[in-house]
Amino acid sequence: MKKAAIICGLGLIIGQLVSASPAEAREVRIYSGRHYNTDRKAFKAFSKETGIKIRLIEATGISLIERLKREGKNSKADIILLVDAARINNAAQAGLLIPIQSKKLDQFVPKEYRDPKGRWFGLTRRVRAIIVNPAIVKTSSIKTYADLAKPEFKGKLCLRKRKNVYNQSLVADQIILKGTANASNWIKGMVANINQPFYSGDSSLIRAVGQGKCGIGVVNHYYLARMQAGQSGHKDQSLARAIKLIMPNPAHVNVSAAGLATSAKNKTEAIQLIEYLASPKGSDALAGPTFEYPLRGFGTSAELKAFGSVNPDNVPISKLGNTQKKAIQLMAENGWQ
Repeated sequence: MKKAAIICGLGLIIGQLVSASPAEAREVRIYSGRHYNTDRKAFKAFSKETGIKIRLIEATGISLIERLKREGKNSKADIILLVDAARINNAAQAGLLIPIQSKKLDQFVPKEYRDPKGRWFGLTRRVRAIIVNPAIVKTSSIKTYADLAKPEFKGKLCLRKRKNVYNQSLVADQIILKGTANASNWIKGMVANINQPFYSGDSSLIRAVGQGKCGIGVVNHYYLARMQAGQSGHKDQSLARAIKLIMPNPAHVNVSAAGLATSAKNKTEAIQLIEYLASPKGSDALAGPTFEYPLRGFGTSAELKAFGSVNPDNVPISKLGNTQKKAIQLMAENGWQ
């Protein structure tokens, strides 16, 4: 099955080998902003256990939300699966998700990783981490996000562009923890330390740090883990292995999350799938191949073990989404391009 067909919006049927008569056939339709081929293995495992077929449509999170708004009640979506707090929260605020009452989900998903109104539930975790080139910057000189604004790092810091949703959530996190004034001063300090044009992707930023173009960068942890594991080739692996990841203490944690679409026609089956994906088995199945963190624990790969334990700052994900607009405004006002 061709990936291009999925990206173009064509349905991918998973679990077709599961036998079921037409009268018994059940299915769930997923609109997913996660673009990982390995997710299909988790869906297939669910299909094998339950006999429920999965129909998958993949696209960017923003385009999926716009599509759902456009389709309205005629949408075929049962589940919306998105990455980042702001995106899933925006979907909920737009009325695209309906609450779920589930004892299993309340048990599986820590309260800080789910919507207080039950409209969405976290499935995997990702940390916005700091990376350094130890030939340029001493790893011992950075312990928190606040350290990125130190004058001693002038000309050594690289960041992604302001429009990057993960950085928007990081700024929202700092606003919630430290207040608007302190977050504003922090952004000013970081912008003063920038030595390169703002980057468009985490992978290109990691390469820049590895090549010595930057001494410090801020990326989602799993991008570095994948490179170190060799998933993008030997050249990237060689660069990435020379880079050190600093897990800020405390760390900003974001999620990928799922919710029940307002348009859902297969509610029972959809809730059953969300419960499966949020369970320890399902969360591990999603997070393991992508080097994300499951909802509980810190993964089993050698790369993640080398990163060490994570001390989350425990800012509720719902608050991140609600603070996104203020974060974007603050970034623009203080020169984050």
